[in-house]
Amino acid sequence: MKLYELSEQEFRTFLNEHPLKTFLQTPEIAKMREASGWETHYVGLKEKDKLVGASMLTAKKSFMGKKIFYAPRGVLVDFENKKIRNTLIKELKKYIKNHNGYVFKMDPYYELKERDIDGNLTPNGFDHTNILNDLKQLGFLEIEKPEQLKWMFALDIEGKTIDELKKNFRQNTRNIINKTLKSNIVVRELEFDELPIFKNLTEETSERKHFSDKTLSYYQTMYQLFKPFNQIKYMIAEIHLKEYTESLKKEQNTIQQKIDKLTPSKANDGKRKEFQISVESLTKKIKEAKEIQKENGDILVLSGGMFLLYGDEVVYLFSGNYKKYMQFNAQYMIQWEMINYAVNHQYKRYNFYGITGNFDKNDKDYGMYEFKKGFGGYVIELIGELELPITYHYKIHKKLSHLKQKLKGK
Repeated sequence: MKLYELSEQEFRTFLNEHPLKTFLQTPEIAKMREASGWETHYVGLKEKDKLVGASMLTAKKSFMGKKIFYAPRGVLVDFENKKIRNTLIKELKKYIKNHNGYVFKMDPYYELKERDIDGNLTPNGFDHTNILNDLKQLGFLEIEKPEQLKWMFALDIEGKTIDELKKNFRQNTRNIINKTLKSNIVVRELEFDELPIFKNLTEETSERKHFSDKTLSYYQTMYQLFKPFNQIKYMIAEIHLKEYTESLKKEQNTIQQKIDKLTPSKANDGKRKEFQISVESLTKKIKEAKEIQKENGDILVLSGGMFLLYGDEVVYLFSGNYKKYMQFNAQYMIQWEMINYAVNHQYKRYNFYGITGNFDKNDKDYGMYEFKKGFGGYVIELIGELELPITYHYKIHKKLSHLKQKLKGK
């Protein structure tokens, strides 16, 4: 077996057919990183002229003129085939050293342990700890703060209808979806020149939740790279306030008619009170809707989501919401629309993507996990990010970094 440099098309063909395929290994992501000064290498391990392992590698000068090499969500290999896996790693090590690299990082799209919806280990589920230990024996070290997330939440949709999936949603999630379906919220896809609308949503959300937002340029570049393959969607939820107000009035009139039909009998006091509370609630909503319409016009943007559609899955990558209008629960409508899309286009998995892996209800980010959990599904624990020292420069870099942190602490 020998490692070869591959053309972009050779690599793309292999990637598209591999079980561990992910959008983060695509040439489009390579081009994205090239804009930030990274260079791209496509390499593959061949056995009798057949590709048995490959990876997109990105490289950049990092320390003392030496390069860091990184395989985003790579490498692509059968991790349970020890001979091929170990040969690929050893050949990569030689390749990286010959190309002025001092460290190699990877975070394979490969699960470590099988878990259920609550993050608990599945009885008799798979456990790939032995694979992780094998990689450590080859010299890999675990990275405490990875570039890519280690924990995800996903919904298996293969061979299932939308009604079957909906039955497994939590009752509260079903109720919210049923309610929003009646609220004149429209979900639509943004065109390129409308991406600032999405950016405004993520910017407001990042400021509120204190996380780093992507630039408008990032969202635009991702659109330009993936849209020609129909592999990206920016979705927003809008509410048409005039229609929304009219529907509220119609509902209010219906309830008022029920009140009018009730006899003065004391036995109807309970129903009368219940109906009256509903009328008052609707009156309040109508007033709020008119105020919002006066301030923002007839169409109000509520929420947005960015989705990558690659291989067997639809990935819910980024989102944004206006806190001021969270009462409309528009993000549920976006998820409902995109789960429907995934089912209708025969994807195998709907990936809600990142969670923290902390299942403590007191954790500050637990609400994000709880929202995703409402749709059913299961927790994914990936093998994590690993780094392989290539030359002595790695140790020097680590010592200097440690010293720098120590001095910062002082």
